[in-house]
Amino acid sequence: MKCLNEKMLEIIDELKSLKNPRNIKGMARFGIVSKNTLGISIYILRDIAKGIGKDHLLAQQLWSSGIFEAKILASMVDEPEKVTEKQMEIWVKDFDSWGICDQVCDNLFEFTKFNYKKIAEWTSRKEEFVKRAGFTIIACLAVHDKEAKNEKFIKLLATIKREAKDERNYVRKAVNWALRNIGKRNLHLNKEAIKTAIEIQKIDSKSARWIAADALRELKSAPVQKRLKNK
Repeated sequence: MKCLNEKMLEIIDELKSLKNPRNIKGMARFGIVSKNTLGISIYILRDIAKGIGKDHLLAQQLWSSGIFEAKILASMVDEPEKVTEKQMEIWVKDFDSWGICDQVCDNLFEFTKFNYKKIAEWTSRKEEFVKRAGFTIIACLAVHDKEAKNEKFIKLLATIKREAKDERNYVRKAVNWALRNIGKRNLHLNKEAIKTAIEIQKIDSKSARWIAADALRELKSAPVQKRLKNK
């Protein structure tokens, strides 16, 4: 059996062999800039992750490599039940783009037992991608946490309203994403999200007005209303 370090090095060599300079330029145009980016598509990384399987210790080694794609792969192969708060804090401080933030939150953080606790903590933090991570987890849970009661998300609407004045692009987009996903969960939450958006619209902030207008456009749309009424 290969030792973890040897396995990790083999995976890194495989990733480096898949380097795609054209994709790196394309990623940069969408705001994904990293010192160690290889330009490998998410679809290829998912296939590699399937071949690896779940491995918490390997995930730590992949993350420590500092390579953008290796970090995403780490979030795909890690085991949520073994993730600690300390690990989450170390990783979130490494976030340097919306790409790594959203992938780690969607692949891993939302499934940990600390998910709602980190929402409360991170949405109050100042760092741009730490705050985005908090709202990204909300957006992900609104889709995937099928057992959560409406009350959980209604409470989070107050957090969304509170942070709607943040003018930073990657924060306001995540706040908007969280609001829209809550509003698409069911009819009751749709009404509550629309109500919140109308309240946000009255805030004297360019960011707040954009968040509200964009959310209202989708949440009131005929396709969304029809889908929710037919659920």
